[in-house]
Amino acid sequence: MLAKRFETNPILKPNPDQSWEAEAVFNGCPIAKEEKIFLLYRAVSLPHYHTSAQSRLRVSDIGIAESKNGLSFYNRRRFIIPEYDWEKFGCEDPRVTKLNNKYFIFYTALSSWPPKAEGIRVGLAISKDLKKVSEKHLVTPFNAKAMALFPEKINGKMWAVLTANTDRPPAKISLASFDKEEEMWDESYWQNWYKNIDKHLLPLERRPQDHVEVGAPPIKTKEGWLLVYSYIRNYFSPQKVFGIEAVLLDLKNPAKIIGRTNFPILQPEEYYEKYGFVPNIVFPSGAILKKDLIYLYYGSADTTCSVAFLPLSSLTSDMLKKDTASIGFSRAKENPILTPNKDSSWETKAVFNPGAIYLDGKVHLVYRAMSPSNTSVLGYAQSDDGVHISYRSRDPVYTPREPFEQKLQQGGNSGTEDPRLVKIGSKIYMFYTAFDGKNPPRVALTWIRDSDFLRQEWNWSKPVLISPPGIDDKDSCVFPEKIKGKYAIIHRSGDDIDLSFHKSLDFDGTTWLEEYRWLRPRPGWWDSKKVGVAAPPIKTKDGWLIIYHGVGEEDGTYRVGAVLTDLQDPTVVLGRTDYPLLEPKENYEKQGLTPNVVFPCGAVLIGEKIFLYYGEADQTIGVASIKLKDILNAVKR
Repeated sequence: MLAKRFETNPILKPNPDQSWEAEAVFNGCPIAKEEKIFLLYRAVSLPHYHTSAQSRLRVSDIGIAESKNGLSFYNRRRFIIPEYDWEKFGCEDPRVTKLNNKYFIFYTALSSWPPKAEGIRVGLAISKDLKKVSEKHLVTPFNAKAMALFPEKINGKMWAVLTANTDRPPAKISLASFDKEEEMWDESYWQNWYKNIDKHLLPLERRPQDHVEVGAPPIKTKEGWLLVYSYIRNYFSPQKVFGIEAVLLDLKNPAKIIGRTNFPILQPEEYYEKYGFVPNIVFPSGAILKKDLIYLYYGSADTTCSVAFLPLSSLTSDMLKKDTASIGFSRAKENPILTPNKDSSWETKAVFNPGAIYLDGKVHLVYRAMSPSNTSVLGYAQSDDGVHISYRSRDPVYTPREPFEQKLQQGGNSGTEDPRLVKIGSKIYMFYTAFDGKNPPRVALTWIRDSDFLRQEWNWSKPVLISPPGIDDKDSCVFPEKIKGKYAIIHRSGDDIDLSFHKSLDFDGTTWLEEYRWLRPRPGWWDSKKVGVAAPPIKTKDGWLIIYHGVGEEDGTYRVGAVLTDLQDPTVVLGRTDYPLLEPKENYEKQGLTPNVVFPCGAVLIGEKIFLYYGEADQTIGVASIKLKDILNAVKR
């Protein structure tokens, strides 16, 4: 993520000495005035008896504070307070813009208690000096929030962006334009506008399950109007995920989208974003631009004000790049390169998830094969050019030998699964998943001498379990060389990718992998549910390149991405792909024993090209390739 949080966040906390802002201060919007930055923010009071509600309430006012650097604020005071019936239960979430030598402050006005959609509308306060409010108006006659004015006229008109139907979803981020100020609070103007709301929309929702809301007032950049907004995935479920995104609008026609982010700029991670009045919220509310750095102000857990920094040039560059999502693996036209063999009972049902190693100028595949009894064994195939299969074993090269991988439940899945091969010295180590069909799957390790492997004399060592008992653990391999005197083993004992460091690979059956949670799923992204290593790490001059699979929370689809880590310390992640490098598109990937799956277990570097071998829908095997420089460019973005 491009955003970097201010190290001393939150920048504004509740003040217990002033009852009007003692409970929470959040959703701050900054504005520059002379040599200072003023921050307007929502302040929540201590509970007190409210005559109109005839009960004790926390009421929101809008406070204002000042700063010399935009980070340290002082002189906090109440600025906008409930005065009229249309705002008597609270003034919330200000957005301030200077235009025509006036400060236009739009805010959410509450006129009903308990809150109802029809009583949640947009209000406007106008100030000439940010010392006092000169006039107030009710703006929308319908349910709406989060309105903000563009800081200059466009084609002779004043423009605003707002979120209509916030409390009658689906919410709609929309645009409005005015010939004169008075139209902003003209009820007849808005009634007509609302009748034709679909003509004013900015189509930012990707799915009907999601929710969008205006964040910061638009910022003018040379590339376009930058609008930062809130994108909430799974809005209608208890597992909603708050994120911050951005869109670029054409300078002369704000209704035209010219670029946008496709994944969150920021999501709840820090304690002050995870714990508060409403947990797990980051909500963008204002921004200022200082040279090439965006100061993004946001509410954290509806309790405090925080700030993060965004490099404008990097952000807009990523938003405008048309080829960002096009970098990826190219499938071989021969796919699938390996299919079930009806003449061999042990692989008549499926062949998939192949480990791969490049030796003596050939690609060697050790793949998972499944019989009608759902028993997994490992087969062997060879390719002279990385694509066409030149040899395939008639018999399995590895079968379940130990109790921990032999079937305990008739008809259920069991056996040896998903091998990954790494050559260290004269040994080829194979990490695989051992499953007896009853207990949780575990990581097993065996090895074979490279000379035996090449002669196809399958003298595998006695396998040993290396992951702890009682824990589902899969997707394991080892870095191909020691790092600071230790072997770094990758595995997955939860939903993330773990690392475990060991002086030796001679496990005795009583020593288990440690869980160092290293690479996590990213809520709101394509790898939001779980991640696991795909192929063993590839050493490059830029760092360790590690290809991994990720599963989406919403659709359960398996996709492929990559990370780059430091050569001397692989716990340090240098880059991670924003977009999938491979995802199910072809019929053989979308339809099979498990639909919508691409699942690699092996990759080899031949010259300057990586060949990736993967299972297609848990039934067949495919190969895809990419130039090394291209994948490095993608992962370093």
